[in-house]
Amino acid sequence: SDLRQMLATKSVENIQFLPFLTTDVNNLSWLGYGCLKQDWTLITVNTIGAALQTLYILAYLYYSPAKRPVLLQSLLLLAVLAAGYGYFTVLIADVQMRLARLGLFCSVFTISMYLSPLADLAKIVRTKSTCCLSFPLTVTTFLASTSWTLYGLQLHDPYITVPNVPGIVTSVMRFWLFWRYPPGRDKPYRPLHA
Repeated sequence: SDLRQMLATKSVENIQFLPFLTTDVNNLSWLGYGCLKQDWTLITVNTIGAALQTLYILAYLYYSPAKRPVLLQSLLLLAVLAAGYGYFTVLIADVQMRLARLGLFCSVFTISMYLSPLADLAKIVRTKSTCCLSFPLTVTTFLASTSWTLYGLQLHDPYITVPNVPGIVTSVMRFWLFWRYPPGRDKPYRPLHA
């Protein structure tokens, strides 16, 4: 829906960039973990996720009036990803150790992805407006984090289970914010009387 809004308005107003950037890096990291573990569920889902997030980033960059901060944030996280890839493929020879460290690396990114929409929490409470939060993204995050938590429990993989629990918690917090500060209340216009 955010991509549709950008295409319709040719603007990125009221759309956060950081959650989608961290999600893209998160997908690429988990794709590496899935390849190392040879888990086709992780590989398939994260390949599709990375492709969609990259499309979103390109659209955001195209419609953003301030391209420099968007490019710098993207390049910084890509540099972290490239450094991580180099570290895991060159410096760690043992496959089990690589899997454990990559799992920890992915877990940290997943937690940061789930916490990033809450960066505007003070602004939301101060303005009593949820216009900077995406309700469809909140629903999707809740469903995805719940699904991955259950999948991790089924596989007995703490690297999948543990970092997805904060996604459930932060989604519930955002649902509460949408309930507390409904999006329709903050419209800057008054209805005309007939």
